[in-house]
Amino acid sequence: MKTTVIDWNLIPYSEAWQRQTEWFDALISAKQNGEPYENRIILCEHPHVYTLGRSGKNQHMLLNDEQLKAIGATLYHIDRGGDITYHGPGQLVCYPIINLEEFNLGLKEYVHLLEEAVIRVCASYGIAAERMEKATGVWLDVHTPRARKICAMGVRCSHYVTMHGLAFNVNTDLRYFSYIHPCGFIDKGVTSLQQELGEETPLAEVKERLQQAILSLLQG
Repeated sequence: MKTTVIDWNLIPYSEAWQRQTEWFDALISAKQNGEPYENRIILCEHPHVYTLGRSGKNQHMLLNDEQLKAIGATLYHIDRGGDITYHGPGQLVCYPIINLEEFNLGLKEYVHLLEEAVIRVCASYGIAAERMEKATGVWLDVHTPRARKICAMGVRCSHYVTMHGLAFNVNTDLRYFSYIHPCGFIDKGVTSLQQELGEETPLAEVKERLQQAILSLLQG
């Protein structure tokens, strides 16, 4: 089946979640009924929003409703794995809705593949990124006190069909992370391409590099 890349640009989180869910359910249904389907890789940005996964703890959100409103953000409890994370303008979000069986991937290998794609994109900008043991996502300076996360991961999988995905800090306003304990890590920092390079990086360019890296890895 073919794999299509779709760019939603800036889209409210609730709308993206609804559209993702519809496509996710439709792919599962098509797969179960032996009907044709399309794998989709969605790229987008969101207005300021915090999402709390199934294993998330409410106390990792440090603001109340009034304070959230004051910084122009909203909070959603959602059905992916992982704890709390932030999405906002300047952050590249990628939601692959794909049938893993078609690519001979298990869930662990799939998360590994997404991490590898981001590691490759970082390398293309001269940044040495890596995985951290017992923590999903992509990190810098893992074995030092300066360990910091540049990309968060949170995936839902049912019948080997995926939704949700990754959030890659490109030109993200990192102050918004100070209002949460990101993914439950209290002693670890966050960073962005902009922070590491000392200048803004064209988001369109990063989108192009990320989709090429994911497609290349899926094709093996």
